Amino acid sequence: MSREYSDEEIKADIMNRLMRRGCWGGRYMPLDSLVNWLSKRIKRDGKRIRRLIRELVKEGYLLIHKKGKTISLNPAINKEIIEYIEGIIRK
Repeated sequence: MSREYSDEEIKADIMNRLMRRGCWGGRYMPLDSLVNWLSKRIKRDGKRIRRLIRELVKEGYLLIHKKGKTISLNPAINKEIIEYIEGIIRK
């Protein structure tokens, strides 16, 4: 029933979910909620998702708020984020 997703697909899904909810800059989403939603579909649940979120933060795509409890998309690079999501999802 569930398929194995690549790391790139999971990263695109994380950013797509944040984008659909309008979480740019000062509008953020609780990290635990995002991890819980995604872990229902992805194998190796929360640890893998949290690792990929840390990678996205290091790459500059995500911003951390409230001492690491919430995240949002980086509005300074919104064009790159949209291109990244469309490039992965349309494959």
